[in-house]
Amino acid sequence: MRLTKIYSSGMLMLLLLFSASSCMNEEVEETAMEPSPKHVALEQADNQLADNLAMYEAVWDDIINKGEIDKINATSFDENVILVADTENIVGIEGFKGYYQNYLTGFSDISFTIVDVFGQGDKIVKHWNFKGTHSGDFFGIPASGKTVDIDGVTLVLMKDGKIAQERDFLDNLDFLKQLGLIPEE
Repeated sequence: MRLTKIYSSGMLMLLLLFSASSCMNEEVEETAMEPSPKHVALEQADNQLADNLAMYEAVWDDIINKGEIDKINATSFDENVILVADTENIVGIEGFKGYYQNYLTGFSDISFTIVDVFGQGDKIVKHWNFKGTHSGDFFGIPASGKTVDIDGVTLVLMKDGKIAQERDFLDNLDFLKQLGLIPEE
């Protein structure tokens, strides 16, 4: 009889523990079903970044590698897009298009590769490589026939799924040496 009481008490304790555990699991499951506002914001930023990156990479591949300069338009670029430059910022779609037309006019055998790209929400960082033969007028510099192979980084700001601002960083001294404008040491 004593064993029966111990066994019954033990079973009762197990049943109570199991019930308590089940209640706690239900509370955890209910909490897990409702993500925090911070989690929701991070997930939205991650989804936005994925959409921005896919559009961004496709647009620049079309513009530089395929020579489709008319892809610089209001569909992919903010009307007041800004190219931040050392001398003077270039503002607006037509200014932006004119700037990049110099690359398409100045170089043949173009290969533009996005080496790596990452970001968060509306901010993108792009590591790129540009190769080509200087076969035409490039910002007033007559063709030299020289080939260039230059790496750079672009900081990008997106707005409503469109490119709103860019700033390029590259080794201009190396670029000018490759063009033959500055003698090699």
